[in-house]
Amino acid sequence: MAGEITRAGQCVIVDAQETLFPGFTRVIWHDHVREMTDLTSEQRQDFMAVVFDVEQIMRATLKPHKVNLASLGNQTPHLHWHVIPRFEDDVAFPGPVWVSGIDSVAAEHRRAQTTSTLADYHEALIQRFTA
Repeated sequence: MAGEITRAGQCVIVDAQETLFPGFTRVIWHDHVREMTDLTSEQRQDFMAVVFDVEQIMRATLKPHKVNLASLGNQTPHLHWHVIPRFEDDVAFPGPVWVSGIDSVAAEHRRAQTTSTLADYHEALIQRFTA
């Protein structure tokens, strides 16, 4: 179950609470919308501005090797973006997070290290979007 971190305009920012991928964040459009093109041009710009701000804060606080942005989800027609910090020693690297990887001591260490910085990441998001 995901946990709300903060709200930004029409978006809700949540910690996806993906055990193997700490920091995995979702930016969800508040209203039930199926596709990006169901939004107005201004709404799309506002939505993506939030996604890009989340990515920037993630990069500054969690310091991932790479950030994956994905807008997918077929079971629930509710528009959202995944913002996923990726590390060279995470369990699935270099593959996508949806493919099982091989857990290792390095991946376990990475999860612990990233988890230890989540409070700073969440606080930075709250500060950015409630200021």
